[in-house]
Amino acid sequence: MKRILIVDDSSTARMVVRRCLEIAGFGDATFLEAENGKDALTILKQEPADLVVTDLNMPVMDGETFLRWVKGSPKTHDIPVVMISSAGNAAKEKQVLAMGALAVLGKPVSPEILKESIGALAGMEEHWGSAFCAGDEKEESQ
Repeated sequence: MKRILIVDDSSTARMVVRRCLEIAGFGDATFLEAENGKDALTILKQEPADLVVTDLNMPVMDGETFLRWVKGSPKTHDIPVVMISSAGNAAKEKQVLAMGALAVLGKPVSPEILKESIGALAGMEEHWGSAFCAGDEKEESQ
């Protein structure tokens, strides 16, 4: 079972991201949640995650600082990180992609956009299993 860490200072935003991930085929994942980058680091030190979806703008520790820490640590540098932002700042987007973010998505996020942005991981069958296939079957049967 895969572990997905969702980081956002808004509990509503975390709930929306979780639901989008479930619809996108990650319903069997274990979801961990944090309100900011500092809390997320504490969680990652205790429990490894297979994917992180984080907001860019948060109090205490923002998504950029959090990403810098994740990508700078030997224990966590391989964890894919998807950033979500309402800012629409192309320069900042370019910067976090260069720092190692898998994708930067605008708000509001949708299951389709999340699935597409995480699609690069689909080829990692040994890592993700059949999560993407399971999501397609669920969508077709609804």
